[in-house]
Amino acid sequence: MNGFENREKGFERKYSVDQENEFKVIARRNRLLGAWAAVQMGLSGDAVDSYAKEVVVADFDEPGDADVVAKVLRDFSEKGIDIDEAAIRRKMEELAAVARQQLAR
Repeated sequence: MNGFENREKGFERKYSVDQENEFKVIARRNRLLGAWAAVQMGLSGDAVDSYAKEVVVADFDEPGDADVVAKVLRDFSEKGIDIDEAAIRRKMEELAAVARQQLAR
């Protein structure tokens, strides 16, 4: 039984580490998305970093990506930038790959 228990604990640790890593990837992706969106909206300097942080925080409103997408869409709309949800989601996928690479270093 001891070997089985050790194996089970190993799987639990791996699951925990995988979940923590995925959280970091999503947070990094959202920060990158916020920085990209800020530049698209004509922001610069500290305003880019500030907006990127707002996007990260927006992800805590509800589970999933809908809250982040809604925030960016709303902010683009307020600035008169024509972009659809599909384009934002494609950018999120692209930036998730970048975030994984950055965190793998």
